[in-house]
Amino acid sequence: MAVYEGWFQRNCPNSWTSAREAAAVMPGGLQHSLPPSAPFPVQMARTSGAFAWDVDGNQYTDFIQAGGASVLGANHPVVREAVTDLLTSCAPSTCFPHEAEIQLAQFVQDSVPSVERFRMLGSGTEAVMAAIRVARAFTGAAHIIKAGGAYHGWSDQLVFGLGAPGTAGAAAGGIPNPVLSLTHEVLPNDVGALRATLSQCAADGGTAAVLLEPLGPQSGTMPVEEGYAAQVRDLCDEFGALLVFDEVVSAFRLGMAGVQGHLGVRPDLTVFGKCIAGSYPGAGGLGGRADVMSVVTPGHTGTVAMLGGTLSAGPLSSVAGLACLMEMRRTDAPAAASRAGDLLCARLTELITKFELPFLVYNVGSIVHLDTSGLFRLRRDKPDYAEQFKLRRAQNRDIAMACAAEGVMISQTGRMFTCAAMTSDVIDDAVHRFEKVFAAAAAQ
Repeated sequence: MAVYEGWFQRNCPNSWTSAREAAAVMPGGLQHSLPPSAPFPVQMARTSGAFAWDVDGNQYTDFIQAGGASVLGANHPVVREAVTDLLTSCAPSTCFPHEAEIQLAQFVQDSVPSVERFRMLGSGTEAVMAAIRVARAFTGAAHIIKAGGAYHGWSDQLVFGLGAPGTAGAAAGGIPNPVLSLTHEVLPNDVGALRATLSQCAADGGTAAVLLEPLGPQSGTMPVEEGYAAQVRDLCDEFGALLVFDEVVSAFRLGMAGVQGHLGVRPDLTVFGKCIAGSYPGAGGLGGRADVMSVVTPGHTGTVAMLGGTLSAGPLSSVAGLACLMEMRRTDAPAAASRAGDLLCARLTELITKFELPFLVYNVGSIVHLDTSGLFRLRRDKPDYAEQFKLRRAQNRDIAMACAAEGVMISQTGRMFTCAAMTSDVIDDAVHRFEKVFAAAAAQ
């Protein structure tokens, strides 16, 4: 690690200066948690397709891809041109209706079978907040249930059971306990635990919604078993709860119909984000059954669930999202990105075997997970849980830092996103860089 830290000191002096300036004005000196932050955050100056360049001119293969928002590749010219054309004639936000927001809603409705009505929002976090409010207004129930370890944004009621199952309110600083009293977590894949929790909530007014990432918590970092989503669907029907799919990451990235299109499971509500705005700001949305979504309509006969936002459905985010999704469909970008993910996973598996490392790599299409520490498989009931969690998280950070020094940007959890711009040559080059990191790890 000393060698890799030295690389940053020698090759990233401008990033080091920026990091010191950021520390003086930002809490922790950071706004973003996905990219490597040790020994200091690297400031990017330019991105294009599969690559990013920092302020010192160093080039990286970008497996962050805006946290999964870029399926076409970073700063795609088709999307950029659509945004540029808009800005020559219209402000990015106007609070007036714009034709692109209607066309985007029509595109989502045509692509995702469960979506009969669609509402644009400002972020994935806002969209999850909206889903809960809509579910409570429609059902009249108050309790919500999620899978332990899943991340559904940072709203008060969902900063619960983050990072790993069983963590409850460990990350809920500043949130009063009563706010979390209606949120419950169950272990992923544990259908019996979900039934038991639904039964308990039924005795106290019922469950409004069960929130589920259809791949499993953290975009499949903790995968769910085949058939699990269908079992959750059946339990929701039995107990009168709405099933909410959080497809902020997976929608359109894994296919134009989302993961639900592959599973054949129809949720009542679907949360969108990321590429719904073409990796531009204002990336959030909520879609679902017409009767459920009707509760947000002014003049609704029952209690109205108020949703809003000055920047929601602005011309910029709507135009960017529409241009991105149309280009993705035209070029079948999800399939190209998935082929890159398959190739990356296969090649990394070969390296793990070659160096006899206790690592694990797997993918669902263009979402690739490199697990080098078992952090998310750590059981909370182990007596040394706290110590192990800290050590394993530090190992993840070290691996991400080493990869960055070799020219590959991955998240600090090991999650990677491939894009359609990642040809076999791009993957080959990246694997060569991974090999240097794996060889260094094997030598310890």
